[in-house]
Amino acid sequence: MEKIKPKRLQKGDTIGIVAPASPHYNRSDIIRGIETLEEWGFRVVVGENVHNKHEYLAGTDEERAHDFNEMFRNDQVDAVFVTQGGYGSARMLRYIDFELVRNNPKIFIGYSDITSIHLAIQKYTGLVSFHGPGMAGFNSEDLTDYRKEFLFKALMETEPIGEIRKANEKKWINQINKGEAEGELVGGNLTLVCASLGTPYEIDTKGKILFLEEVWSEPWNIDHMFTHLLHAGKLQEAAGIVIGECTLCEPKKMDPGFHVTFSLEDILYDFIEPLGIPAIHGLPIGHTEDLATLPMGVNAYLDATNKKLFVTESGVK
Repeated sequence: MEKIKPKRLQKGDTIGIVAPASPHYNRSDIIRGIETLEEWGFRVVVGENVHNKHEYLAGTDEERAHDFNEMFRNDQVDAVFVTQGGYGSARMLRYIDFELVRNNPKIFIGYSDITSIHLAIQKYTGLVSFHGPGMAGFNSEDLTDYRKEFLFKALMETEPIGEIRKANEKKWINQINKGEAEGELVGGNLTLVCASLGTPYEIDTKGKILFLEEVWSEPWNIDHMFTHLLHAGKLQEAAGIVIGECTLCEPKKMDPGFHVTFSLEDILYDFIEPLGIPAIHGLPIGHTEDLATLPMGVNAYLDATNKKLFVTESGVK
């Protein structure tokens, strides 16, 4: 699939807001996000179904997909931001008009459950999309300087982002395997990447730098998902592997009916170290206070020996 880049975001552009997954808890979360975008100099258009609630979803599958398609159809909309992740994005993939997306390339950004949409967009359109924060978190409490810096770098500058550095010098990047690798960035949330296997939207990792992040998953569950990726050949095919901080990925209790010995790091070493693939763990690319926005489908360079990841190609034009 030919790579397509959206035009860069500029002040005065119009941002369309959609809710592809879970509903927002407080309407004020959306209002605060809109006010922030407007303070930054953008216009905002809100999807007609954004405030809907259908059990644990932000509207029916058709309603959520309708808003998504309409934002790409609307010539006045320059970029499409999601409210948040949660659950449900994969349910609406069958209703997305991927030809429409391919013919109307725009910035699309989100993370967590939105991984399902990113993988489908890459598979069916070649459009570079962005693994980054949802706009419900665009407020003074949640939007750290680090988040804002990498958001603007990724969406508004035609120069490559460069190094995805640690957000805090007190943080530690763990080296699993030394070495260097180059390739396109693919990946996202571990649960959703695994859920793509065996579907038309299955992730392609061959010769690519695979990045994964996870939240609220116990080590045994992460073991299960890495086993799935290994059996599917997705770990072995990658040129390099980058694991995010993986927040709250510890056992909920130490006596769940069987003896618990593995930690998250034990599992990463157990599955990745024998492959000999350059790999690191601990970058802020997931459910963390500081979250780096990554353009997906662009070239990157992993220097695992020195525990660094560089995005070497811009995601916008």
